[in-house]
Amino acid sequence: LGPACASGPRTLVLLDNLNLRETHSLFFRSLKDRAFELTFKTADDPSLSLIKYGEFLYDNLIIFSPSVEDFGGNINVETISTFIDGGGSVLVAASSDIGDPLRELGSECGIEFDEEKTAVIDHHNYDISDLGQHTLIVADPENLLKAPTIVGRSSLNPILFRGVGMVADPDNPLVLDILTGSSTSYSFFPDKPITQYPHAVGKNTLLIAGLQARNNARVIFSGSLDFFSDAFFNSAVQKAAPGSQRYSQTGNYELAVALSRWVFKEEGVLRVGPVSHHR
Repeated sequence: LGPACASGPRTLVLLDNLNLRETHSLFFRSLKDRAFELTFKTADDPSLSLIKYGEFLYDNLIIFSPSVEDFGGNINVETISTFIDGGGSVLVAASSDIGDPLRELGSECGIEFDEEKTAVIDHHNYDISDLGQHTLIVADPENLLKAPTIVGRSSLNPILFRGVGMVADPDNPLVLDILTGSSTSYSFFPDKPITQYPHAVGKNTLLIAGLQARNNARVIFSGSLDFFSDAFFNSAVQKAAPGSQRYSQTGNYELAVALSRWVFKEEGVLRVGPVSHHR
């Protein structure tokens, strides 16, 4: 076997800025520890390429660049869609600074992101360290999809989330509601009075969504880039409501690892390989 054959899954990581390698280091380390070969680039790098001479240069794509307005090189929403159609796996993290390309990519996959500058708000389920806008959401593990191959098998502590909300296209049966908001959550501009019906309300508010296409390509959209951050992995979590239990750590790390194992096809894939019988 040549060195190319022996390497782990080739994964292109697109970042808003390279500083994210430090702020989200635990997540990237979890991938490296599983032999993923990570190539870090800024999302507007002019040398970017996913496909060359009809061949995919990578197995997986991670987009941790919510605010990108134009991808660099020859990457755009169309080439990413082609990558997915060809069986590539994509993990996308957005934020309230979401730009048009991620919104378009979501639409292609049956996910409608709310507008730029909006956030998921929950006046009953926000963290005690929230600064007053009630956008630092404590999501209950009960609101996770009941699918251990996707969300992991362990019981999780509450999840911290700060970001943009999504709704699923009701006509797309392939969309998975991986983590929803509570019945009191909604999506709107945190600093404006509500003058119209919010984009997402209650359990229709998606925090994390997935897609398993018919060709077994897998995609995950998180409305929160902070969800994957070292700060959120290591944070204590406690709802602000009086008498709420305090947890010394969130469930974010365990959930992030489980999601990455599913989206990058380490979990829940029927593999056909050589069968060995042990006597």
